[in-house]
Amino acid sequence: MKIAVLISGGVDSAVVVHRLFNQGHDLHLFYIRIGMDNGEGDCSAEEDIEMCTLIARKYNLPFKVVSLHEEYWDNVMQYALDTVSKGLTPHPDMMCNKMIKFGFFEQRWGKEFDKTATGHYASIKEKDGKLYLATAVDPVKDQTDFLAQISYEQLSHLIFPLGDIPKKEVREIAEQAVLPNAKRKDSQGICFLGKINYNDFIRRHLGEKKGPIIQIETGKKIGEHKGFWFHTIGQRKGLGLSGGPWYVVKKNVRDNVVYVSNGYGTTKQYGKYIHLDEMHWISGNPFKENCKDENIKFKNRHMPDFISGKITHISENEYVIESEKDIQGIAPGQFAVIYSEDCALCYGSGVITGKPINGK
Repeated sequence: MKIAVLISGGVDSAVVVHRLFNQGHDLHLFYIRIGMDNGEGDCSAEEDIEMCTLIARKYNLPFKVVSLHEEYWDNVMQYALDTVSKGLTPHPDMMCNKMIKFGFFEQRWGKEFDKTATGHYASIKEKDGKLYLATAVDPVKDQTDFLAQISYEQLSHLIFPLGDIPKKEVREIAEQAVLPNAKRKDSQGICFLGKINYNDFIRRHLGEKKGPIIQIETGKKIGEHKGFWFHTIGQRKGLGLSGGPWYVVKKNVRDNVVYVSNGYGTTKQYGKYIHLDEMHWISGNPFKENCKDENIKFKNRHMPDFISGKITHISENEYVIESEKDIQGIAPGQFAVIYSEDCALCYGSGVITGKPINGK
């Protein structure tokens, strides 16, 4: 099979190359290059490309660096800035997968191949003649929540060779194969941002504007922030407040006010109901039309645990999730990702609106 492999310089995509090569596939390696938002290059990208070049040489494979600089900044990061400026919490990783890796790349290069492979921890399963995005065997590393906005067409062209092995085994394979990046640390950046500091990026584009931090229970000002756009619902670190823990529980965008609540058990940071709009089902709606109280598992942010709940159709693409337990950090703008009751399949995702449900 002729396969385009998206590699990053990290150990995960290198092990993808190793596994597919040993299976006898015809591999062509690609690195997607994104420069800084000022149009300049990114030093971390040079290191990544050097590592990718070593992998390509080890297996004697063709390697190409492709640029999607303008597409990335015009789409993914503009989406992030627009979302943040409205007081919402963006998910650039999800948009990056949908629009860049499996969008523009596929349209320009990936379409020439039988499949496109990546180092995502996810799987694809067939059920009743239809493909579904499925979870990885390693629940801690599972990345289906980053993929829950891709289309069925995109899914049909993808393979995820790491979905069936835990991260620990990936490292072991890399060491046994003497891969040059076997001990390289995993990147923690947002998609392609790499070593760019997220707050510095936001500051460059949205600036700073001082505003009060208010304790929501008392209405008392207990500190200052530099702009509501630096803070997200459920945030605990980076508030500069003593006597914590303090959690961001609400924002007043018009008046630039951030509201916080104190203590790990504060009820102000928890909720049971999540209103979703713009619902996206990857392989079609798995529930009957106008479904009510269907049992599901879901995630409202990136985490290893699945939460039990029920989903109900409201109208058009609007749904409501009722969680089995109180959940922390329901952040408008983020995505809630819907899974089958057995956590095996990822059905899709919807945007959290923050709208109250029946006054709750």
